[in-house]
Amino acid sequence: MSESNQIDINSLHNIVLRETENDSLLEIKSNFYPNLSNFIGNLRKQEFDGVENKINDTMIEMASELTSLLIHIRLEKISNSNDYDISHLLDEEKFILDSKEEQNERTEMILSATINGKSKFLESLTENHKIKKVVVRFLSKVDQIVGADLEKYGPFNAEDIATIPYENAQALIVKNIATKVRWED
Repeated sequence: MSESNQIDINSLHNIVLRETENDSLLEIKSNFYPNLSNFIGNLRKQEFDGVENKINDTMIEMASELTSLLIHIRLEKISNSNDYDISHLLDEEKFILDSKEEQNERTEMILSATINGKSKFLESLTENHKIKKVVVRFLSKVDQIVGADLEKYGPFNAEDIATIPYENAQALIVKNIATKVRWED
């Protein structure tokens, strides 16, 4: 990569190649993913005709596949090793790993409560989870519903956004009536 940290298809390919050829997690500049996002975003904004458009589409596809491959390789290395250099983790990768740590903690909590006979704790935990609020966007019209917390919600029109209990949100999402909204900080 050049001094300005610009990414092109060749530098991306070289980074992925280096990462695949090395057993340890390689150090990558901290602004790698934002720069890569800018590169792919700029490719998507460009409009061409004919052959040039096909070349651009192929470059977008190639960059997307290389990005996916790089993320998966790096996360697999982290999962398979307790001996990686944490300073080589990028913030975006730390974000992904944080959810895995929380999943492990929750697994241990359920396991411990189960094998230690703490059924009241399990009941409380699952009840609180059912009524935990989730933000959803409705894909179609929905009449008023009674939530898992016994509160009334709605009615809703398509494209309405609402905060409803997790259990109700999941039922609507499975039926493709609503979709979960992920808020970007």
